[in-house]
Amino acid sequence: MNRFYTLLAVVLLALAAPCRTLAAAPAPDDTIVVKLPNQATMTLFVKNKAQLRELRAYKLDSLMILLDTYITQAEAAGKTAKTESVTMEFYPAKDQPGKQVPEQIRVTVRTEKGNKGDTERVDVVLGRAFGVSVVENGDDDHVSIKVGTSAVDDSTRNAQRKAKQEERAARPGHSDFGIDIGLNALVNRMATTAEDFDLRPFGSRYISFNWHYLYRLGSQGSPVRLLTGPELSFNNYMFDNNRRLLTTPTSTVIGNEPSLNLEKSKLATTTINLPLMLVLNLKNRKGNDDGFTLGAGGFAGYRLGSHTKIKYDNDGRNRKDKDRGSFNLEDFNYGLQGVVGIGGLDLFVKYNLNELFKDGRGPQAQTLSFGVSFGGI
Repeated sequence: MNRFYTLLAVVLLALAAPCRTLAAAPAPDDTIVVKLPNQATMTLFVKNKAQLRELRAYKLDSLMILLDTYITQAEAAGKTAKTESVTMEFYPAKDQPGKQVPEQIRVTVRTEKGNKGDTERVDVVLGRAFGVSVVENGDDDHVSIKVGTSAVDDSTRNAQRKAKQEERAARPGHSDFGIDIGLNALVNRMATTAEDFDLRPFGSRYISFNWHYLYRLGSQGSPVRLLTGPELSFNNYMFDNNRRLLTTPTSTVIGNEPSLNLEKSKLATTTINLPLMLVLNLKNRKGNDDGFTLGAGGFAGYRLGSHTKIKYDNDGRNRKDKDRGSFNLEDFNYGLQGVVGIGGLDLFVKYNLNELFKDGRGPQAQTLSFGVSFGGI
């Protein structure tokens, strides 16, 4: 990288000098091409000459020492990294208060493969206004400088994205927020004739807001995770055929309501759950985490609240009655759950091992929930 420091010194000196000292080849007004003595090429993209003079505020010797230190650290990190690029950010203005130095310096070191062999590329971005890019490939050196723009080129964006993925992969665990949306069904029912009922499939909805924590099992790069974290779940059971929940302190039935023509009748519960699952998360061909996902485990939870709601017509007027209570429902719940996904599309299923109602106080039935997961895995 010796040539890099030579080129960088020439670049900074050129920027600090008046613009007329630059030997410009024929090019648009906002582009200046400079041929350096060692046959390297320096290209500057500017909006006006004032932007070039902004660099005079920095002391070049101090700036060179900073860049030398930061680039050395980034190169050392790049040698031990398993990926082709490493991005590091430094904040000299915070470390050296009162001195005229950039607020932020971002250094990206990466290796690009080509027909002529591997090319080492270093991108240096000073604050939000100045950028220096150096490419080394044998005797073919190229320096490009962008002044007065906050835009970052695609290669730098990709490097930053990869750096974030590498940082996330290096951590033993991370948290994610996700949402599960699906449907509910009641299975393993043993109901008497008076309690025989059906659920409206698309009215019996399930939704859960999840704050999951995934902890990596094994060494860095292991695809196995342990998933846990709180889930706030809302279960809706929409009854069909003019049936509603009828309850007393000691018993609950889902019976017919002959005196009313029910447009809607449902039972809704809110629970807080804590899952514990082993998740296998394989990367796709591009190295992203949305290749193939497979997870299985269990959960336990507590019912926070429940209510019933009916909607009916009374003498030409729509009425809605809503009642809150326990309705002889089980307070604690537990069960099994699993997830399978590919290409970022994850499907979940949850099966309650306990019954929905307390033993002997309501219809015997267990809840089965299934649907799509968005994030959180």
